[in-house]
Amino acid sequence: MILLINTSGGGLEFALGAAHKQIAVEKQSVALAPECEKFMTECGVSWRELTAIGVVVGPGSFTGVRLGIAYAKGLGLGLNIPVVGISAFELYLAATPDAFVAIESGRGDFFVASEKTAPQTMTIDEVETRQMECPRTVGHLPFNLGLGDGIVRKKLADGDTTPAVPMYLRPSYAEENHKCCNN
Repeated sequence: MILLINTSGGGLEFALGAAHKQIAVEKQSVALAPECEKFMTECGVSWRELTAIGVVVGPGSFTGVRLGIAYAKGLGLGLNIPVVGISAFELYLAATPDAFVAIESGRGDFFVASEKTAPQTMTIDEVETRQMECPRTVGHLPFNLGLGDGIVRKKLADGDTTPAVPMYLRPSYAEENHKCCNN
């Protein structure tokens, strides 16, 4: 069984087989471990039954993405199972392969990708032009985390051993505001 973890937004989300749970929390860092354990118990699945962990690597909340990846990697290491990163873009495109994915970033622009467009940020004007390359645009509604099961299985079958690392499409606030004085 593959446990899927998403902390890229404001809450927590888990999927395991047909089971799915979204949880609104104030502090992801405090709630992640106990809520994941509770979800596993509710599903009647022991940790040893897991064969892999899929974790959403972004785009999304800078801290949330890093938290989810760190937690997934800790579980994977302890259980000696692979941890596979999946992007929100992969999840949207698994449901609608011919779509243009445009996810509002919260900073006045959009995270975008499609079969024809590599993941990047765009202004609304760029999105309005580029989305016409595809028959539909998605990203305004939540993705289906359950589709991650198939994505993880395919990556494992293809021998994809790429480490789960955050998908950063722009610098963090700290990086943007850092003024370097190297002479």
